[in-house]
Amino acid sequence: MDKQAIFHRIAQIEEQIGELYKELGGLKEQIVELIEENTRLTLEHKRLNTLVEPQNQEENTEANAKAKKSGKEHHHLYGLYDEGFHICNMHFGRLRTEGDCLFCLSFLDKSSRED
Repeated sequence: MDKQAIFHRIAQIEEQIGELYKELGGLKEQIVELIEENTRLTLEHKRLNTLVEPQNQEENTEANAKAKKSGKEHHHLYGLYDEGFHICNMHFGRLRTEGDCLFCLSFLDKSSRED
């Protein structure tokens, strides 16, 4: 191999390393996004569990059965909505990030009229 061929090959390898470095950077960004999303979802899951645990305990009592008959089961949904979660059938349990949801508000309005 002559010197020109060696330098040409080195330049090609440098280009390949640069492309791999860019790809690695992209993968690193994706990993960071996934870790952030995982952390957010873990926190949201813990928060939902703290809201659901007392509700599950209450559902096992007779008092809750009477409350359901009188329409008070919607009280928990109002609480979830006030905490920032969707209660509509389209996005139930997801965190509301863009303010009020018309579907949730419609559901709340409908359920308050039934009581």
